[in-house]
Amino acid sequence: MTTPHMTTHFRVIDNSASSPVILHAPHGGRTIPPEHLDAYLISLSELEAEKDAMTDHHTNTLVAAITGASAVINDLSRFAVDVERFPDESEEMNAVGMGVLYTHGSRGQEIRRVATVDEAGLLDYFAAYSRRFTELVDATLARHGRAVIIDVHSYPYDELPYELHGGGPRAPLCVGSDPFHASEAFLHAVAESFAGLESAANTPFAGAYVPLKHYRTDARVSSVMLEIRRDVYLDEATVELDEAGFLGLQQSLQRLVDTLA
Repeated sequence: MTTPHMTTHFRVIDNSASSPVILHAPHGGRTIPPEHLDAYLISLSELEAEKDAMTDHHTNTLVAAITGASAVINDLSRFAVDVERFPDESEEMNAVGMGVLYTHGSRGQEIRRVATVDEAGLLDYFAAYSRRFTELVDATLARHGRAVIIDVHSYPYDELPYELHGGGPRAPLCVGSDPFHASEAFLHAVAESFAGLESAANTPFAGAYVPLKHYRTDARVSSVMLEIRRDVYLDEATVELDEAGFLGLQQSLQRLVDTLA
Protein backbone atom coordinates (compact mmCIF):
# COMPACT_ATOMS: atom_id res chain seq x y z
CA MET A 1 0.00 0.00 0.00
CA THR A 2 1.45 3.37 -1.01
CA THR A 3 0.84 6.28 1.32
CA PRO A 4 -0.37 9.22 -0.80
CA HIS A 5 0.28 12.10 1.59
CA MET A 6 3.72 11.22 2.99
CA THR A 7 5.25 14.42 1.61
CA THR A 8 3.26 16.38 4.19
CA HIS A 9 5.80 15.18 6.75
CA PHE A 10 8.54 17.54 5.63
CA ARG A 11 8.66 21.29 5.36
CA VAL A 12 10.61 23.50 2.95
CA ILE A 13 11.33 27.15 3.65
CA ASP A 14 12.50 28.55 0.31
CA ASN A 15 14.53 31.71 0.66
CA SER A 16 16.76 30.86 -2.31
CA ALA A 17 15.96 34.20 -3.94
CA SER A 18 17.78 36.05 -1.16
CA SER A 19 20.19 33.60 0.50
CA PRO A 20 22.70 30.92 -0.56
CA VAL A 21 22.34 29.15 2.79
CA ILE A 22 20.19 26.05 3.31
CA LEU A 23 19.63 24.68 6.81
CA HIS A 24 18.79 21.01 7.18
CA ALA A 25 17.15 19.17 10.10
CA PRO A 26 16.71 15.56 8.95
CA HIS A 27 16.47 13.66 12.24
CA GLY A 28 14.42 15.89 14.53
CA GLY A 29 11.06 14.27 13.83
CA ARG A 30 9.32 11.57 15.85
CA THR A 31 6.33 10.82 13.62
CA ILE A 32 5.71 7.30 12.33
CA PRO A 33 2.43 7.16 10.40
CA PRO A 34 0.03 4.66 12.03
CA GLU A 35 -0.23 2.57 8.87
CA HIS A 36 3.49 1.72 9.21
CA LEU A 37 3.48 0.63 12.85
CA ASP A 38 2.54 -3.00 12.24
CA ALA A 39 5.99 -3.73 10.81
CA TYR A 40 7.73 -3.19 14.18
CA LEU A 41 8.67 -6.14 16.36
CA ILE A 42 8.97 -4.05 19.52
CA SER A 43 6.21 -2.49 21.61
CA LEU A 44 5.12 1.11 21.19
CA SER A 45 6.79 2.01 24.51
CA GLU A 46 10.04 0.41 23.34
CA LEU A 47 9.77 2.31 20.08
CA GLU A 48 9.32 5.56 21.99
CA ALA A 49 12.44 4.73 24.01
CA GLU A 50 14.36 4.24 20.76
CA LYS A 51 13.15 7.63 19.59
CA ASP A 52 14.35 9.16 22.87
CA ALA A 53 17.77 7.61 22.29
CA MET A 54 18.21 8.60 18.67
CA THR A 55 16.01 11.56 17.73
CA ASP A 56 17.93 14.83 17.25
CA HIS A 57 15.71 16.53 19.80
CA HIS A 58 14.62 20.13 19.15
CA THR A 59 16.79 20.50 16.03
CA ASN A 60 13.62 21.11 13.99
CA THR A 61 12.75 23.99 16.32
CA LEU A 62 16.30 25.32 16.19
CA VAL A 63 16.42 25.38 12.40
CA ALA A 64 12.93 26.89 12.09
CA ALA A 65 13.94 29.73 14.43
CA ILE A 66 16.76 30.94 12.17
CA THR A 67 16.04 33.81 9.80
CA GLY A 68 17.52 34.68 6.43
CA ALA A 69 18.12 31.16 5.11
CA SER A 70 16.26 28.40 3.35
CA ALA A 71 15.53 25.23 5.31
CA VAL A 72 14.40 21.64 4.86
CA ILE A 73 12.87 20.18 8.02
CA ASN A 74 11.87 16.52 8.31
CA ASP A 75 9.09 15.69 10.75
CA LEU A 76 9.13 11.96 10.03
CA SER A 77 11.13 9.76 12.40
CA ARG A 78 14.36 8.23 11.18
CA PHE A 79 12.88 4.94 12.41
CA ALA A 80 10.33 5.19 9.58
CA VAL A 81 12.82 6.16 6.86
CA ASP A 82 16.22 7.81 7.10
CA VAL A 83 16.36 10.54 4.46
CA GLU A 84 20.13 11.03 4.81
CA ARG A 85 21.36 7.53 4.03
CA PHE A 86 22.80 6.46 0.69
CA PRO A 87 20.10 4.35 -1.00
CA ASP A 88 22.48 1.59 -2.12
CA GLU A 89 25.23 -0.74 -0.90
CA SER A 90 27.66 2.16 -0.41
CA GLU A 91 25.84 3.09 2.83
CA GLU A 92 28.07 1.88 5.69
CA MET A 93 25.20 1.90 8.18
CA ASN A 94 23.66 -1.03 6.32
CA ALA A 95 26.13 -3.12 8.32
CA VAL A 96 24.19 -2.43 11.53
CA GLY A 97 20.69 -2.50 10.04
CA MET A 98 20.41 1.29 9.80
CA GLY A 99 20.30 2.04 6.12
CA VAL A 100 17.38 3.90 4.53
CA LEU A 101 14.92 1.56 6.28
CA TYR A 102 16.08 0.60 9.78
CA THR A 103 15.73 -3.01 10.82
CA HIS A 104 17.75 -2.63 14.03
CA GLY A 105 17.84 -0.17 16.91
CA SER A 106 20.36 1.74 19.01
CA ARG A 107 21.53 -1.39 20.87
CA GLY A 108 21.79 -3.60 17.81
CA GLN A 109 18.44 -5.26 18.52
CA GLU A 110 16.08 -6.22 15.69
CA ILE A 111 13.12 -3.83 15.65
CA ARG A 112 11.52 -4.31 12.22
CA ARG A 113 11.44 -6.91 9.44
CA VAL A 114 11.79 -5.53 5.94
CA ALA A 115 9.47 -8.23 4.61
CA THR A 116 6.59 -6.61 6.49
CA VAL A 117 7.50 -3.00 5.68
CA ASP A 118 5.58 -0.90 3.16
CA GLU A 119 8.75 -0.24 1.23
CA ALA A 120 7.01 1.47 -1.69
CA GLY A 121 5.40 4.16 0.45
CA LEU A 122 8.51 4.87 2.49
CA LEU A 123 10.87 4.86 -0.49
CA ASP A 124 8.50 7.20 -2.33
CA TYR A 125 8.87 9.57 0.62
CA PHE A 126 12.66 9.22 0.49
CA ALA A 127 12.62 10.00 -3.23
CA ALA A 128 10.28 12.99 -2.84
CA TYR A 129 12.42 14.41 -0.03
CA SER A 130 15.64 13.99 -1.98
CA ARG A 131 14.09 15.46 -5.12
CA ARG A 132 12.77 18.54 -3.32
CA PHE A 133 16.10 19.14 -1.59
CA THR A 134 17.92 18.85 -4.92
CA GLU A 135 15.50 21.32 -6.52
CA LEU A 136 16.19 23.79 -3.71
CA VAL A 137 19.94 23.43 -4.18
CA ASP A 138 19.59 23.91 -7.94
CA ALA A 139 17.48 27.04 -7.46
CA THR A 140 20.04 28.40 -5.01
CA LEU A 141 22.90 27.71 -7.41
CA ALA A 142 21.03 29.39 -10.24
CA ARG A 143 20.53 32.52 -8.16
CA HIS A 144 23.85 32.76 -6.29
CA GLY A 145 26.34 30.51 -8.06
CA ARG A 146 26.81 28.65 -4.79
CA ALA A 147 24.80 26.76 -2.19
CA VAL A 148 25.85 26.35 1.44
CA ILE A 149 24.23 23.53 3.42
CA ILE A 150 24.31 23.46 7.22
CA ASP A 151 23.24 20.00 8.34
CA VAL A 152 22.02 20.16 11.97
CA HIS A 153 22.09 17.11 14.25
CA SER A 154 22.55 16.17 17.90
CA TYR A 155 24.15 13.21 19.64
CA PRO A 156 24.25 11.75 23.17
CA TYR A 157 26.93 12.29 25.77
CA ASP A 158 27.47 8.53 26.07
CA GLU A 159 28.27 6.34 23.10
CA LEU A 160 25.50 4.06 21.84
CA PRO A 161 26.23 0.47 20.73
CA TYR A 162 25.20 1.07 17.10
CA GLU A 163 27.93 3.67 16.50
CA LEU A 164 30.53 2.47 14.00
CA HIS A 165 33.22 5.00 14.88
CA GLY A 166 33.01 5.36 18.63
CA GLY A 167 35.80 5.41 21.17
CA GLY A 168 37.06 8.88 20.27
CA PRO A 169 36.37 12.38 21.59
CA ARG A 170 32.75 13.40 22.14
CA ALA A 171 33.14 17.17 22.13
CA PRO A 172 30.22 19.53 22.74
CA LEU A 173 30.30 20.18 18.99
CA CYS A 174 31.33 17.63 16.37
CA VAL A 175 31.91 19.30 13.00
CA GLY A 176 31.53 16.86 10.11
CA SER A 177 32.74 17.68 6.63
CA ASP A 178 34.08 16.32 3.35
CA PRO A 179 37.14 18.14 1.93
CA PHE A 180 35.47 18.34 -1.50
CA HIS A 181 32.54 20.31 -0.06
CA ALA A 182 34.13 22.30 2.80
CA SER A 183 36.86 24.88 2.35
CA GLU A 184 39.14 26.01 5.16
CA ALA A 185 37.39 29.39 5.09
CA PHE A 186 34.01 27.70 5.57
CA LEU A 187 35.26 25.63 8.51
CA HIS A 188 36.87 28.74 10.01
CA ALA A 189 33.50 30.52 9.85
CA VAL A 190 31.92 27.62 11.73
CA ALA A 191 34.62 27.72 14.40
CA GLU A 192 34.24 31.48 14.82
CA SER A 193 30.46 31.33 15.06
CA PHE A 194 30.55 28.53 17.68
CA ALA A 195 33.62 29.81 19.53
CA GLY A 196 31.92 29.18 22.87
CA LEU A 197 31.85 25.40 22.31
CA GLU A 198 34.79 23.04 22.29
CA SER A 199 34.73 21.20 18.97
CA ALA A 200 36.20 18.16 17.24
CA ALA A 201 36.40 17.39 13.53
CA ASN A 202 34.67 14.31 12.10
CA THR A 203 34.44 12.43 15.38
CA PRO A 204 32.40 10.55 16.42
CA PHE A 205 30.47 11.29 13.19
CA ALA A 206 31.89 12.37 9.85
CA GLY A 207 30.81 13.94 6.59
CA ALA A 208 27.84 16.14 5.75
CA TYR A 209 24.73 15.91 3.60
CA VAL A 210 24.93 16.78 -0.09
CA PRO A 211 22.29 15.70 -2.65
CA LEU A 212 23.54 12.80 -4.76
CA LYS A 213 23.31 14.92 -7.92
CA HIS A 214 26.00 17.22 -6.53
CA TYR A 215 27.95 14.86 -4.27
CA ARG A 216 31.69 15.12 -5.01
CA THR A 217 30.96 16.48 -8.49
CA ASP A 218 29.92 20.11 -7.88
CA ALA A 219 32.26 22.14 -5.68
CA ARG A 220 29.83 25.06 -5.77
CA VAL A 221 27.85 23.13 -3.16
CA SER A 222 29.39 23.43 0.31
CA SER A 223 28.20 21.46 3.31
CA VAL A 224 29.00 21.03 6.97
CA MET A 225 27.39 18.86 9.62
CA LEU A 226 26.91 20.25 13.11
CA GLU A 227 26.52 17.44 15.65
CA ILE A 228 25.63 19.12 18.93
CA ARG A 229 26.16 17.07 22.07
CA ARG A 230 22.77 16.99 23.73
CA ASP A 231 23.80 17.98 27.24
CA VAL A 232 24.69 21.40 25.77
CA TYR A 233 21.01 22.26 25.43
CA LEU A 234 18.81 19.67 27.16
CA ASP A 235 18.47 17.20 30.00
CA GLU A 236 19.08 13.86 28.30
CA ALA A 237 17.20 11.90 30.95
CA THR A 238 13.96 13.83 30.46
CA VAL A 239 14.59 15.33 27.00
CA GLU A 240 13.57 18.68 28.49
CA LEU A 241 15.06 21.78 26.91
CA ASP A 242 17.64 23.90 28.68
CA GLU A 243 16.43 27.28 27.44
CA ALA A 244 19.71 29.11 28.09
CA GLY A 245 21.73 26.46 26.27
CA PHE A 246 19.27 26.40 23.39
CA LEU A 247 19.34 30.19 23.07
CA GLY A 248 23.12 30.11 22.89
CA LEU A 249 22.96 27.58 20.05
CA GLN A 250 20.36 29.64 18.23
CA GLN A 251 22.54 32.74 18.46
CA SER A 252 25.61 30.87 17.21
CA LEU A 253 23.74 29.30 14.30
CA GLN A 254 22.20 32.65 13.34
CA ARG A 255 25.67 34.20 13.44
CA LEU A 256 26.96 31.50 11.09
CA VAL A 257 24.07 31.98 8.67
CA ASP A 258 24.62 35.75 8.65
CA THR A 259 28.35 35.29 8.05
CA LEU A 260 27.88 32.88 5.16
CA ALA A 261 25.11 34.89 3.52
